[in-house]
Amino acid sequence: MKLLVSPSSIDEAKLCLNADIIDVKRPIEGSLGANFPWIIHEIKKIAGNTPISAAIGDYGPTPGNAALAAYGAACAGADFIKIGLMFSDKDATHDVIEGVVRAVKEPFPEKIVVIAAYSDYARLGTIAPHVMSPIAAECGADFAMIDTGKKDGKSTFEFMDEKELQAFTDQNRSFGLGTALAGSLMFKDIPVLKRINPEIIGVRSMVCGGDRATMIKAELVAKAIQMVK
Repeated sequence: MKLLVSPSSIDEAKLCLNADIIDVKRPIEGSLGANFPWIIHEIKKIAGNTPISAAIGDYGPTPGNAALAAYGAACAGADFIKIGLMFSDKDATHDVIEGVVRAVKEPFPEKIVVIAAYSDYARLGTIAPHVMSPIAAECGADFAMIDTGKKDGKSTFEFMDEKELQAFTDQNRSFGLGTALAGSLMFKDIPVLKRINPEIIGVRSMVCGGDRATMIKAELVAKAIQMVK
């Protein structure tokens, strides 16, 4: 299980260099809000051998917009390109994922595409994670992810229990997909996450002291790294 930490700036990224993956996002623009390409590029330069992930946004059924954004993130230097699906239609889900995969994989076959659905899909009216992941696999994505779509302090564990998250992880493995779990995760969740054993867990609020809008704290990043390892 690898630890992905999500800084929102170059200064924050400098506090996350010992994480397994540095995930560049802009929290004020949404759950998977996209940051600027020059921020991705600069963080890539300081990260050394640490892989960089970039969120490109929480998308509606707009495959052209999503594909172009995914291509831009890949060109800026992201190793992982991550998109959230903020809609429910299965046909549109296929079109968006197919567009993102093609935009990334045709020019950059080594890069990794991550498709996120939301643990709070029922209250958002978006596609359920277990419905999304077989479509992601069919389209050639690499990871299926769960995050919270509405950032109001509620954790993924308030919407999906350990059994459901384990079933999602097992389903992904049966499709040849990796699993990433995120969504206001807390230090107390790490032992449960280790039992579920996804390939990646993603954190921000945990290492900000509980409020994702504040600054990442180096000592909390170190604590998370130690607990995961």
